[in-house]
Amino acid sequence: MGFVITNREIDNPSLQQLAERVGSITGDAMTAHHIANGELSITVNQANIKEICLALRDQGGFEQLSDLCGMDYSHYGAEGGTAWAGERYAVVYHLISYQHNCRLRVRAPVAESFMTIDSVIDVWAGADWFEREAFDLFGIIFNGHPDLRRILTDYGFIGHPFRKDFPLSGQVEMRYDEEQ
Repeated sequence: MGFVITNREIDNPSLQQLAERVGSITGDAMTAHHIANGELSITVNQANIKEICLALRDQGGFEQLSDLCGMDYSHYGAEGGTAWAGERYAVVYHLISYQHNCRLRVRAPVAESFMTIDSVIDVWAGADWFEREAFDLFGIIFNGHPDLRRILTDYGFIGHPFRKDFPLSGQVEMRYDEEQ
């Protein structure tokens, strides 16, 4: 399990205590964590994401999911000469604990060959539209989602526009027709 602390956070015992508390809650499911910019980020196995999120909500006090987004790491680190070695896609959950006054970033890598992960709507009902957005823009399928359909692109749209390999120029010229 990797643990990186930047210089600003070395003297911040509350973040280190949070890392230890979250590590005890998630157990072996947490594969890495690091503290940067005053926040704790953890990486977990996607196989049991629903159980991890449920434990973080009930035992860790993370009552609110403030954001859920998809990520494409295909070009990550390329400009610095060190290409990304992990899974290309991930789902990132941003959690807030009001009782502990802290935030937590949970990253769950998703295998490019399968592109599925369990839905966390049963844990936080607010994940509904966030998961639909990640499905629409990245093509990540959320198992158990009650209404997984496109939310930002047209129903006939082909592809997923937030993927790094999505073409920037279209193949078909479109124009507005008042009669249609």
